[in-house]
Amino acid sequence: MPSATRWAGVSPADRQAERRALLIRAAFALFGEGGEAALSVRSVCRAAELNTRYFYESFTDTDALLGAVYDEVAVELGAILTAAMASTRDERVRLRAGIRAVLDFSSADPRRGKILFTEARTNPVLAARRTIAQDHVRELVLDEQRRTAPESDRVATEVGAAMYAGAMAELAQQWLAGTLGDDVDAVVAYAVRLLLPN
Repeated sequence: MPSATRWAGVSPADRQAERRALLIRAAFALFGEGGEAALSVRSVCRAAELNTRYFYESFTDTDALLGAVYDEVAVELGAILTAAMASTRDERVRLRAGIRAVLDFSSADPRRGKILFTEARTNPVLAARRTIAQDHVRELVLDEQRRTAPESDRVATEVGAAMYAGAMAELAQQWLAGTLGDDVDAVVAYAVRLLLPN
């Protein structure tokens, strides 16, 4: 374990925030590599080089920690997705950029995809977070559509946003599973064609 001087000169609030970040980082690595079985208070604290008492200053249990891991990865993806889709006003180009951003982000570090998509199908904590994240993606798409095409049919816009949010989760899942091959450009092109046939 680190010496007591590790936190010298750091305010109590900053110490706690840093310890929380260390725990989240350790849990991301452990869960991403070994799944739920690899995640325990002891294993996370060992990986973070923290005493187990510090775990409970930020989290009630490993479910709360796993939820925080999901949230952090989802926020990172959300920022990348927003930036990618804001780069143009052209709907087709924007859609292509958004799909590519999700697939690239998920496969660049397979642990991200495992947390956001693969394990989120079966793990109750991640499944609940995934539902919230899909709602958030749907709202992002709706906001972008309202901003760029305010005269669009409301129902058509809602349907499109719902389809995009649901389809992206399944597309990412299948891409990570390897069932779609290894040509990301082809996958993106097919997805755009299906979502925007005209």
